Amino acid sequence: MNGILPLWKEKGMTSHDCVFKLRRILKTKKVGHTGTLDPQVEGVLPICIGQATRIAEYLTDAGKTYEAVVSIGRTTETEDAEGETIEQDSSYKKLTKQQLLDALTKLTGEIEQTPPMFSAVKVNGKKLYEYARKGETVERPTRKVTIYSLELLSDEHVYEGHEITFRIRITCSKGTYIRTLAVQIGEQLGFPAHMASLVRTASGTFSEKDCVTLKQVEEIVQDGKINEKILPIEYALSSYPFIEITQSIEKQILNGQILPLHALLKENDKIVFSKGGKALAVYVPHPSKEGLMKPEKMFPELS
Repeated sequence: MNGILPLWKEKGMTSHDCVFKLRRILKTKKVGHTGTLDPQVEGVLPICIGQATRIAEYLTDAGKTYEAVVSIGRTTETEDAEGETIEQDSSYKKLTKQQLLDALTKLTGEIEQTPPMFSAVKVNGKKLYEYARKGETVERPTRKVTIYSLELLSDEHVYEGHEITFRIRITCSKGTYIRTLAVQIGEQLGFPAHMASLVRTASGTFSEKDCVTLKQVEEIVQDGKINEKILPIEYALSSYPFIEITQSIEKQILNGQILPLHALLKENDKIVFSKGGKALAVYVPHPSKEGLMKPEKMFPELS
């Protein structure tokens, strides 16, 4: 059993909970997820099975799309609705649609974020939430992330009240904290803010329509049709150029040899060598030997 199972993670579970349950359902230990989703967040969580675990990092690095509800009026210690309030503005607020759009425009592109204290980022060997649970605050490294698009989904012309909420759609790079982005939107508008809810609607090439729930996986396994739902490794590699190997270099590719740089690697960071459409190896430019390329991942058992 090798491939990608696009899972719809439901609220109340950790990503590791999903992996643990799938190992039992699928009766295999070689199962891994492709990027943590907080327990209160639901959405697309591609699961790698068998040899597909070798490319889990590619899926983790892929862009993500989310839909979030931003709440203007208070900030929390976790930057989402789960945490204790740390700042509140109870005044009656009135914001126009244009003000919201201007704030979103300013946060589109490459931006800087400081990870929240309640996060799994490590500082001095400890996860930030371990410090936070002890009431400690430590200096956190600022990181650059890319917001490819930031779209207002709510359609009112005026937003008013003591606490204002609106929906947004975010397409972003890996490492983006949507909780922190909600706070940053509030800062642009001049008010405390937090993320009220979040759904991940896409991860790389996988979207909600591709996904199954854990309950559905159990039913599909019982019906003996699980292989119909597991997508091949090639699906996850489809954003890279595929090169069908010739007999003259087949042995070299299968042995993982260093080879002269392929022309396509001048425009792409990875290429996939395949046989009969099945991936055999992912090659990348050699890091220290100019004009050469080396294998980054090998899948000889799939040939």
